[in-house]
Amino acid sequence: MTFSTLALVLALGLAGPLLSWRMSWHIPIIVGELLAGVLLGTTGFGVLHPGDPTLTFLADMGFALVMFVAGTHVPVRDPAVRSALAVGALRAVLVGLCAAAAGFTLADWFGTGHGAIYAVLIASSSAALALPLIDAQGLQGQSALELTAQVALADTACIVGLPLVIDIADAGRAMLGALAVAAAAAVLFFALRQLERSGLRRRAHEVSENRKFALELRVSLILLFALAALAADTHVSIMLAGFATGLAVAGVGEPRRVARQLFAITEGFFSPLFFVWLGAQLNLREFAERPRLILLGLGLGLAAVLAHMLMRLLGQPITYGALAAAQIGVPVAAVTVGTQLHVLVRGEAAALMLGALVTIAGAAIASALAARAAQRPH
Repeated sequence: MTFSTLALVLALGLAGPLLSWRMSWHIPIIVGELLAGVLLGTTGFGVLHPGDPTLTFLADMGFALVMFVAGTHVPVRDPAVRSALAVGALRAVLVGLCAAAAGFTLADWFGTGHGAIYAVLIASSSAALALPLIDAQGLQGQSALELTAQVALADTACIVGLPLVIDIADAGRAMLGALAVAAAAAVLFFALRQLERSGLRRRAHEVSENRKFALELRVSLILLFALAALAADTHVSIMLAGFATGLAVAGVGEPRRVARQLFAITEGFFSPLFFVWLGAQLNLREFAERPRLILLGLGLGLAAVLAHMLMRLLGQPITYGALAAAQIGVPVAAVTVGTQLHVLVRGEAAALMLGALVTIAGAAIASALAARAAQRPH
């Protein structure tokens, strides 16, 4: 990998902001980054080589940071959200049951044998996508709180569950690795909470801010990559390490300055690099060999939206159900890990991402409709 390649990757990443420029379209920034990678990667002109070891390692770092930021978005400290946990948990469980039925049905129809993976994908939500949409549209009230709780619980459960179903043969080892990462994250949470209560973190913050040491950012990155190393050593996806570290930091309370610094380093460099790399890795030409997998991707996306919209039976507005179906972290992890472990059939990775894009489109439309409904006089 050369500096010219790195400059090209980051330049392609600008496709994300350009495509998302008009707020009325509600297009997540990652869509443009993925499409740019597809255009110049394996599917398109072949200019980018996603198998380059240096580019792959940088993309793995980006993946860990993306999941870390997603973990910090989970509102674990918000008492209002905690009050809605019971309803959110019930809806997440019922969506999971619907997802299991739909996932195994799709796997049987298309002969992939990946019903458990599809079930996790269909049941998943993305806090990193849904919560910003809720804030951007100004959605408030009890329904919004219940939606937030549902999304947070589903996101956490599916991220923990994916490593266990991505490779059934090694599920036992994945379980032990997941427990090791979870235990390390718990230790991290209690250590950070003790530092906060003792006042050491605050004093270090003042010195760091006055002398421009960026100590909190450095420590955050050290902890993140230490858990990522543990995940790699225990054969668990770094997705779980990143998300668990983010949850631990969110549980204590992320300082605003660190949040801004991590946002800058992630969204300015590592996140676009990761999503451009992921797009370059996808081979949409495999759809020509197995065009039925296009239907699989559409089926996964529609099944996710419908499974979540069924919560209308429990009083949730249909638009909120469609918004809860937004997913990105879990499908991306399934594609990344599944490709690395060679457990996906040809064209299946592209189908999983197509399904995710369907849910994103549905969530964008639903959030706009929900905002309009909230603005109407009652």
